[in-house]
Amino acid sequence: MLWLIAVLGFAAMLMRAHRNTHHPEINNVAVAVKATGRVDKNALSDLRILHLSDLHMENLSVSAERVVDEMRGQELDLIAITGDLLDRARNIPRAVAYVEALKKLKPKHGIYVTFGNHDYVLKANKLAHLKIGLERIGAHVLVNETMTVDHNGVKLHIIGIDDFATRHHNLAKSYKKVDDEGIRLVLTHDPNIVLHMKEYDYDYLLSGHFHGGQIHWPKPFHLAKMGKLPRMNIIKGLHFRDGRPFYISEGLGQTGVNIRLRSRPEITLHTLGAAGATEGALGTVAVAFEPVKQEAAPTLAASEV
Repeated sequence: MLWLIAVLGFAAMLMRAHRNTHHPEINNVAVAVKATGRVDKNALSDLRILHLSDLHMENLSVSAERVVDEMRGQELDLIAITGDLLDRARNIPRAVAYVEALKKLKPKHGIYVTFGNHDYVLKANKLAHLKIGLERIGAHVLVNETMTVDHNGVKLHIIGIDDFATRHHNLAKSYKKVDDEGIRLVLTHDPNIVLHMKEYDYDYLLSGHFHGGQIHWPKPFHLAKMGKLPRMNIIKGLHFRDGRPFYISEGLGQTGVNIRLRSRPEITLHTLGAAGATEGALGTVAVAFEPVKQEAAPTLAASEV
């Protein structure tokens, strides 16, 4: 009898864990640009970024249409997708179609993509095919390179650093065309890169990679092998390193099995501007909403690395 109860309990847990993958949290994060010689804060207007990460087409329960519906009416400046779009070449058309559907949100400066460790599971010719497909629909794929745009009279350097976990990153190359003026927004997959960026300044860094543990019960012990940050219990949310803010998304899709325990898929709207959370700030900087847009309990996301 006990074994039957255990089996039923395990089955119920799996059903709940799968159901979690269909219910993303929509987080709103406001971060202040620090006063530097590069940026005149008086001339700075808010930069609004929709951030998605770890789409994992093989195990993705949140459709592009759902993302568009959640963000409909938002005035977006850019969409950032920080890696791990897929694992298998057969899903390249699906990944490209997913990103193309996001164009309905009409981000002012476009869509920017960096690759992650799972994307590098693809053979080189298939990864090139994915890159070409994304560029064909107008997305900007940044592989250790920078694109600079004008954001309401202020330079915006969008710096794409390739995946750190698979050693495809090249900081010097990524920053080669970054000058001493304007905002520096870094997009990358593995946030462990921040531990190696003391000499490379940025105003904000967006990443993913850890899925918030995905199976975060009782603790995400399995993340210990994924670098120093998980061993410091830094796997999601807003943090600071050397006084600079970086954000780790819990990701939109799942890897391995399409389940989540004590973790939800994440859609994040970031506002980078003159006002917002700064290092050591006390108070709420990230507020989670249920899919029906009812406000849930706020969570303090700022911490010191």
